[in-house]
Amino acid sequence: QVQLVESGGGLVQTGGSLRLSCAASGRTFSSYAMGWFRQAPGKEREFVAARSWNGGTTYYTDSVKGRFTISRDNAKNTVYLQMNSLKPEDTAVYYCAAGVTICTVVDGQIISAWGQGTQVTVSS
Repeated sequence: QVQLVESGGGLVQTGGSLRLSCAASGRTFSSYAMGWFRQAPGKEREFVAARSWNGGTTYYTDSVKGRFTISRDNAKNTVYLQMNSLKPEDTAVYYCAAGVTICTVVDGQIISAWGQGTQVTVSS
């Protein structure tokens, strides 16, 4: 079992950058694929990015490709989401997620653990 805690959210202007962090507890972190989801007000939670357990495979939703980068440091039990060129439509609560495989993370239906979320607000 793994527990996840996000940090790094905040208020930023359009075009700015933020880096989200997700710290995991538990010795099995390195065996999980990790991902980020987001939920904007009045909308369903959507997939943003995922990285496989060994970091070799990544997936991004089309709207963030070229702007966001997911990375992980298994030695620190942490996954990151570097967000550049932020837009107002990126405003949402961002959630960290762990899954058995990268496909289960991308699918979002069988998630082993969720974080509590961190708010990202991009002002125009």
